Amino acid sequence: MKEYTYNNVQIGKFFFSTSANHRDIINEYAAQGWRYAGYVPTDIDGHGRITAMDLIFERDREEDPA
Repeated sequence: MKEYTYNNVQIGKFFFSTSANHRDIINEYAAQGWRYAGYVPTDIDGHGRITAMDLIFERDREEDPA
């Protein structure tokens, strides 16, 4: 079974900064055993631009020994 976690990213800060924050976030989660699974827009402005999104990560859930 899979488990999921989400990291909300503000696009204004995300795309207009000089660093590649999304890469750092993805690499950080990967080091913890998560796999990048995609994104979901969580806020869209009046011009149809995405202003915030959740980066989605998944990994196999550890089963509790019975």
